[in-house]
Amino acid sequence: MSGSPPASRPGAPGRSAEQIRTDIAAQQGQLASSVEALRGKVTELTDWRKQVRDHREQLIAGAAVAGFVAGGLMMLRRRRRR
Repeated sequence: MSGSPPASRPGAPGRSAEQIRTDIAAQQGQLASSVEALRGKVTELTDWRKQVRDHREQLIAGAAVAGFVAGGLMMLRRRRRR
C-alpha cells in the first residue's frame, strides 16, 4: 500500500461531488442517446408501409398460401355437407 488515493472509478469511495456530478451527466448523455436510437428503431419497425415495401414478395407468398388454405378448407366443408 503506497498511500496513494484510490483510482477514480464509478462507485469508488472518496470521489468528489464534482466527479459524481460529471459521471451522472455522462450517464444521462448516454441514456439520452440510447433512448433516441431506440425511438428511431421502434418508428422504423412500426412503419407498416415501409415493411410492405421491404417485404413485398414474402407478403404476396403468404397471401397466396393463406388463400390456398382457405380455399381447401371451404372445399372440405362443402364435401362434408353432401
